[in-house]
Amino acid sequence: MNSIRIPAAILAGIFWLGGQGASGQTSPAMANMAPAGDQAPSFAQVIDNPIRTDDDRKADDRRKPGDLLRFAQIKPGMNVLDVSAGAGYTTQLLALAVGPGGNVWAQSPKASAKMEKRLAAHPQSNIHPLVRSFEDPYPADAPRLDLITFILNYHDVANESVDRAVMDKHLFEALKPGGHMILIDHAAQRGSGLRDTKTLHRIDEDTVVSELEKAGFKVEARSDFLQNKSDPRTEAFFEYKGQSDRFALRLVRP
Repeated sequence: MNSIRIPAAILAGIFWLGGQGASGQTSPAMANMAPAGDQAPSFAQVIDNPIRTDDDRKADDRRKPGDLLRFAQIKPGMNVLDVSAGAGYTTQLLALAVGPGGNVWAQSPKASAKMEKRLAAHPQSNIHPLVRSFEDPYPADAPRLDLITFILNYHDVANESVDRAVMDKHLFEALKPGGHMILIDHAAQRGSGLRDTKTLHRIDEDTVVSELEKAGFKVEARSDFLQNKSDPRTEAFFEYKGQSDRFALRLVRP
């Protein structure tokens, strides 16, 4: 299967698969995608939801949540796993997008005080914190998933004592056939492999793809919505004065 690259300009013009068109009206075909009784909000409604924090909104310019949700093809009623969920920026966006008929499991290897604070301020019954190791990130007896997100943290896992082949296989098996994983990370120089994961906190896109393909994933699409061609990829992403160059992959379990 050949992957396709989706430019950010095209992503920005795609209407949400479960929601509204340019007129603000929901088409009958799109309405049928949503589970009964679960009305799909537009991406703008998700992003503008008042329960999101001020810090979330400050991060939106560099993280482009609308483009993320479009690229993920998120729909109401989905079961989603957010790997290395951290403080819950992505987790909460996903939970708002899948609605009350969907579920988001927020995996972390240890409990997150920031996530606990987020949920204490605004409890969301469809968010399920999940303290589990990276090598066994999701229970085998839990519902199979429509979507997995792994945002800006695969390079960190490469720095830990984690068997990524085991992790990737478990993630693959957690998905339904036809389910997807969205993986985004800070781009290292091509051909650098794992050289820069600890020093620059970046990872080579080709290395990530190779590891995931060994687990059975296929690259379905790539997007440039977080790309910055002016980034030389020679500094740690947090030291680089501009926006770091990031790759975005949509992978599928065939």
